[in-house]
Amino acid sequence: MKKTNLLIVAALLGLTILPLWWVNGIEPPAGIEWFGGSDRQAQNMILALAPDYSAWFEPLWQPASGEIESLLFALQAALGAGFIGYWFGVSVTRHELRQSEPARLPDPIQSRVDC
Repeated sequence: MKKTNLLIVAALLGLTILPLWWVNGIEPPAGIEWFGGSDRQAQNMILALAPDYSAWFEPLWQPASGEIESLLFALQAALGAGFIGYWFGVSVTRHELRQSEPARLPDPIQSRVDC
């Protein structure tokens, strides 16, 4: 069992380190960013297809730097994941509590009193 765990850890380290080592010395072509994102690619494609295109609106607030923008994006993702995790936990707990309750039949005496 210990040998299997060592092989798994070695494989994970290899899969993590090998791509970083392989790409380390390669420079991207001019005008291409490694981690530019699809927004930047779409913007470049729109400008290539329609150079006179003008945006419909501008952002209401622009963060001071890219790091702050990344921080806000990560915070938004963390809050969303927390909300989904909370909702999922509550749903599973409700389901388990409903399953553990014995089936209750209506009380015939009480139903006659309510009429």
